[in-house]
Amino acid sequence: MKKKSWESKEKLAGQANKLVNLIAYQEGSVVSRAIIDKKAGTVTLFAFDQGQGLSEHMAPYDALVHVLEGEVDVVISGKHVRLGAGEVTVMPAGEAHALSAVSRFKMLLTMIRS
Repeated sequence: MKKKSWESKEKLAGQANKLVNLIAYQEGSVVSRAIIDKKAGTVTLFAFDQGQGLSEHMAPYDALVHVLEGEVDVVISGKHVRLGAGEVTVMPAGEAHALSAVSRFKMLLTMIRS
């Protein structure tokens, strides 16, 4: 499996890539694809089918959510934020957060470990 991950990242290096084309929706599912996975942080693409989401949880690191297409409701410490394509929000470390797909959506999640 590590070889497959390496090959995938190798194909992305040194060329132009459209983020929305690097991951596909799967009916009734949440799909993820690691783009960068380092000790300092991660960059991961997600594709959520409509109605799918991530239940409330906390992370020990700040995370930047960048919506690429579609629409998502994000709840951070009880505050609701609706994001659409091109919009971003930060989910601060140690704060409860959850995501729910209003429509199918794709996002880039960047997590900085510090």
